[in-house]
Amino acid sequence: MTDIAHALRDTLLALTRIPSPIGEEAELCDHVEGRLTRSLGGEAITRFHDSLIVHAAARNDAPKIALVGHLDTVRTQHDGPPRIEGNLLYGAGAADMKSGLAIMIELVERLDLDALPCDLTLIFYEREEGPFEENRLGPILDTHPELHELDLAICLEPSDNQMQLGAMGSIHATLTFLGRTAHSARPWQGDNALYKAANFIRELEQREPHDVELDGYLFREVMTPTIVHGGGPRNVVPGQAEVNVNYRFAPGRTAEEAYAELRELAGDQCKIQATDLSPAGHPHAGDRFIQHLMRCGVNGVRSKQAWTDVARFDAIGVPGVNLGPGTAAQAHQPNEYTELDHVFDGYGIFERFFARSEDNPLY
Repeated sequence: MTDIAHALRDTLLALTRIPSPIGEEAELCDHVEGRLTRSLGGEAITRFHDSLIVHAAARNDAPKIALVGHLDTVRTQHDGPPRIEGNLLYGAGAADMKSGLAIMIELVERLDLDALPCDLTLIFYEREEGPFEENRLGPILDTHPELHELDLAICLEPSDNQMQLGAMGSIHATLTFLGRTAHSARPWQGDNALYKAANFIRELEQREPHDVELDGYLFREVMTPTIVHGGGPRNVVPGQAEVNVNYRFAPGRTAEEAYAELRELAGDQCKIQATDLSPAGHPHAGDRFIQHLMRCGVNGVRSKQAWTDVARFDAIGVPGVNLGPGTAAQAHQPNEYTELDHVFDGYGIFERFFARSEDNPLY
């Protein structure tokens, strides 16, 4: 095992040993801040609540690149402490996304920052795993206008080192169907709200996915009922039923426009209330820095059929991609693990991205 492989393994293990479920990121933030203060100096680091903006290499009149990763994890169950078994490293967040954080840390400690041809910023942020409005990246971008001048943001979400372009927008809405209660022995005296909800769910079941192609990449729009609440006593016809509908919509429309489509579909069948509006992100496949990253050994390229914070950068005019070493299928799983070979390969991709070459647009 090479020196960098040892270092990546040890850094990732140290990160997974510090619990950081959403809302409890302070200890991990302290750890990362302390380490990067020792290697880069305190003047390079700005703390924002339990998030960090790290100006690793400042360059005027040079391309501005950001590596972006969240500190928090979901709450999952694990049979033992963080550990290494062969090629697998187990621990909460090992895949999503402390493997990406390990690469970010090791890169800035090992690259010759004085020789970098670009301005390099690292963003470590909190509360990604919760609602859109509580995600700390939003306030960071709102209060740090210099980040709006970035030329590329790379979010190191787990993708098995596959480059994922763009991001689907996401709407969650509560649809409330109203009926009239009655005794279940005499249902004709009432109006069962569950039947009304079921009719709309059936409409969604029969609705075909809508494919949208952008920059040669396919995004598939779908509406999915995910939660149903209704009824009270078991011998009473329900007078109210609620359905959560999640609409995943393609780049090219605002969240408000997509929500208007959902409202139109619901019509007068029910009341509707949006609970989460997350914008979509464009793929930017023709961007010269993204094109260069594609040539650095990524494990294929495809569109992102989900939402990530790439969409936040797109909203401020900054191209972004998803590219991280974590084992994607292990995200949010009990006994989560990541494959160390992917972490080592991922580091190599970023090393090549910053390396001098004839076709590197950073130089």
